[in-house]
Amino acid sequence: MSQDLSPYIALAERLADAGAAIVRRYFRTRVAIDDKADQSPVTIADREAEAAMRDMIIKAQPDHGVVGEELGSHKPGASHVWILDPIDGTRSFVTGRPMFGSLIALCRDGRPIVGIIDCPAMDERWIGAVGRPTLHRSRFAPEGPVRVRACGQLNEAATYCTSPQMFDAEGFQRFEQVRKATRLILYGGDCYAYGLLASGFADLVVEADLSGYDWAAIEPVIAGAGGSLTGWDGKPLDVAAAKSRVLAVGDQRLRDKTVALLTA
Repeated sequence: MSQDLSPYIALAERLADAGAAIVRRYFRTRVAIDDKADQSPVTIADREAEAAMRDMIIKAQPDHGVVGEELGSHKPGASHVWILDPIDGTRSFVTGRPMFGSLIALCRDGRPIVGIIDCPAMDERWIGAVGRPTLHRSRFAPEGPVRVRACGQLNEAATYCTSPQMFDAEGFQRFEQVRKATRLILYGGDCYAYGLLASGFADLVVEADLSGYDWAAIEPVIAGAGGSLTGWDGKPLDVAAAKSRVLAVGDQRLRDKTVALLTA
């Protein structure tokens, strides 16, 4: 189904601007840290940013649903549902590390069609939408489209992973197969690593234990730059799944090779 995504992209950017203003206000301040049920941290910055974005969505698109990591669901059965992660990388945020971001996705019938990776402390933003090239906005370079880089061999690839602790024992052994096969392994970065892959500075991101909040916004960004975001088996991810193993690939020649290692 063809649909003009321009109004939704514009709304997503306004959401990112509003969330970034709140997050910057709290960054590197002594915010209180609460532990959620899964022991992951959350702060007032997460909650305020999500609340502001949710309010904007409900006013601008009253028929749309909203699913947020911190504040629950509103009309989750709607055909169009926004998925919000106000701070992806809260551990980085609370320790003063700037490589965290806000993830904003719009899904239509369960598939992401618009996605933004916004990194307020880095002043960088990636904007993805189905059928459009991914745009990058940064203080480091003029705004413009980005592309993944050419890299056809695993032994030439740079691989990102937020932390090896995100894997269970069996998953870690599979991840190790990729780590040993690639040229470089870099840890940390959360959603920022996926932006770097879209911009052609990395080749793979291999992670596990991710929910739809963590990857829905990233899928259109990677796809619009010429890459792919799938499960470790190379199949599309389910945004409703509680946890997923995620593989982001720049050069598609690496995809089958990496899937083979992750599923052997």
